[in-house]
Amino acid sequence: MEDVNKQALQDEEMVSAAYQNLIETYLASPHRKKVDIIQKAFNFAKQAHKGVRRLSGEPYIMHPLAVAQIVCGEIGLGSTSICAALLHDVVEDTEYTVEDIANVFDPKIAQIVDGLTKISGGIFGDKASAQAESFRKLLLTMSDDIRVILIKISDRLHNMRTLGSQPTHKQYKIAGETLYIYAPLAHRLGLNIIKEELEDLSFRYEQPEVHEQISIQLEEIKPELDKAYELFIRPIRAKLDSMGFHYDIKARIKHPYSIWMKMQNKHVAFNEIYDLLAVRIIFDPHEIDTEISDCFQIYAACTSIYKAHPERFRDWLSNPKSNGYQALHTTLMSPQGRWVELQIRSRRMDDMAERGFAAHWKYKEGEKDTSTSERELEKWLATIKELLDDPQPSAMDFLSTIKLNLYSSEILVITPKGEFKTMPLGCTALDFAFSIHTFLGTHCMGAKVNHQLVPINHQLKSGDQVEILTSNAMRVEAEWLNFVTTAKARNKIEAVLRRQKREQQKVGEELVEEWCQQHELEMTSQLVDHLCVVHDQPSREELFAIIGAGSVVLSDADITAIRRVAEGRQKNESKGWSRFVPFWRPKAKTGENVKNEKTVTEPVIDRKKPVILNEENLSRYVMCPHCRPIPGDQVLGYLDEQNRVVIHKRKCPIADQLKTSHGNHILAATWDTHKLFDFSTTIHIAGIDRVGIIKSLAEVITQQLNVNVHRLTIAADNGIFQGDIDLSVHDTEDVEIIIRNLKKIDGIEDVVRLN
Repeated sequence: MEDVNKQALQDEEMVSAAYQNLIETYLASPHRKKVDIIQKAFNFAKQAHKGVRRLSGEPYIMHPLAVAQIVCGEIGLGSTSICAALLHDVVEDTEYTVEDIANVFDPKIAQIVDGLTKISGGIFGDKASAQAESFRKLLLTMSDDIRVILIKISDRLHNMRTLGSQPTHKQYKIAGETLYIYAPLAHRLGLNIIKEELEDLSFRYEQPEVHEQISIQLEEIKPELDKAYELFIRPIRAKLDSMGFHYDIKARIKHPYSIWMKMQNKHVAFNEIYDLLAVRIIFDPHEIDTEISDCFQIYAACTSIYKAHPERFRDWLSNPKSNGYQALHTTLMSPQGRWVELQIRSRRMDDMAERGFAAHWKYKEGEKDTSTSERELEKWLATIKELLDDPQPSAMDFLSTIKLNLYSSEILVITPKGEFKTMPLGCTALDFAFSIHTFLGTHCMGAKVNHQLVPINHQLKSGDQVEILTSNAMRVEAEWLNFVTTAKARNKIEAVLRRQKREQQKVGEELVEEWCQQHELEMTSQLVDHLCVVHDQPSREELFAIIGAGSVVLSDADITAIRRVAEGRQKNESKGWSRFVPFWRPKAKTGENVKNEKTVTEPVIDRKKPVILNEENLSRYVMCPHCRPIPGDQVLGYLDEQNRVVIHKRKCPIADQLKTSHGNHILAATWDTHKLFDFSTTIHIAGIDRVGIIKSLAEVITQQLNVNVHRLTIAADNGIFQGDIDLSVHDTEDVEIIIRNLKKIDGIEDVVRLN
């Protein structure tokens, strides 16, 4: 009894301290001081969650308090949002209803809590259709009140901070979901600090070993970076002091996730990344009207001290990013010969860069040009609503389409009338056409870029002036999907193609019916299935579509063909066929015959325990043919509809989507192999072409390393060669040894594993 009372007292002290911290943060903010309503919401939530604990062992009320703390302290929202954050789980987890919240509190608080309840339990359900519907609800609610998604992001941030209490398979699901949707949403809303923390936390749980390794390497190099920073800023400080500026200078070191992504994208090691350090100057403008001119003055002062990189100047002042971001970016050469990125922002710009649109409201009163970011937000939400009008039939297609609108670098394109339009980096003339009007997109036949005629797949650059050319005779083609990059363009093209396909299917079905009547056949589902086999079509819908399009014309020969199919099916009914062929094979021991056929028993799956992959059970599992994992890779399992466990690398693109759409089917997995099996892998090499390079490669691979090569392809062009080597290895340790040895060959500059 004494222990129970002691625990209750400790809990009360913990909750009281957290609430007091929230109130102190709120009182220090510029918002109107409505402490009474926050106290009321806290008491209501505390009573509603009384006696409930989280997996971490803390009283449940600590979670709503933490979310409210993020909403107030890290995003900068006011009392309405704080109350909604405190109450956000009440309707879902207790007997209280939204009507109860509306009766006790402001209707706006109840409306936000209602929006949060509709998308509770994560934005993804167990089934794809439910998951897509949940995401649509999220977007619709977000377009009504942006605070819903800001609180939801805060909720996810706290869940990520406390993810260690969850089992491993749940960690993969939640981290993957966070990286796939929540981090891009935070980025799109300008919540830069939160976006980076979400990415880093996801990375820590998805790839803990890699995260720890990069963190250790960063810690080792930190003294060198600190010294470089001090030497770099010393003359800048002297210059800004002489100009009378009040300012702060901050050093910013890349986060582990950002470093890892750069290592993956550029195929380089940690010690080959040279832009680890960025410097940010945050200043108070001399006058309200001189904010932009002061930025350029500071830029001129810095470039008078250090040489600027001619291709790395970015002006986000006159034309802010679509999430409201404003700053000047340049890259300067430091005294140590290291490129250093320099960001110049006013205090207001910095607040908006870190807190996003929420901070914009703080500066709304009394400023002339504060509506830009709000207009951009409204424009983006309008685009989201437009996409929701014609959602994709596939949940993952729908998510992928939306995601195109979340993460993208931006360029500025100019209309024939001289208006500036923000477009994603890599967009084409066809993307631009759809961004203006659907009619322009669907009838686009080409464009004039800077008065030069270009095709619709021409990639636009910042500063291009674009005029779209149309023709009523143009029809939307499926090939267009290969080069459009924006969500709106892809969505509209797919909608037109679906409509065209439905029309073709209707015509095709009528033609099959006519063919059956001509040959006095009954049009049964079995007959149509046989026709699908004859014409190698996966479904009846696809068969009707190709017949309706005129690609296939039914004839007398189809009668004989479908009879053959029917007879063949009867013979093979009892036979089973495997869709997946494992790409590993047992290594034969000397003097032994290895049996090729094994009896495969269904594995008994305990979702709470990791799948152990060893020589005895490896044949039970299916290896993803896309990412081709081998022992040593960080992997996870996915329990599919046929109750098979498919093994993926943790960063396999297919696994990334499965974490979000079927997160409850994700299993933890780990290797326990002992170099008994061979696995196929591919290594890509590139370098300077020279006489004898093939001979050198062959000597290292076959003689020094004793590796079995299945295929070697090399192509040279203008003195540069590139090639792929398909070979057998036991595990990733073998791969690392091979890569190290190949890099020692004279002329080879780059060696990476492709899968």
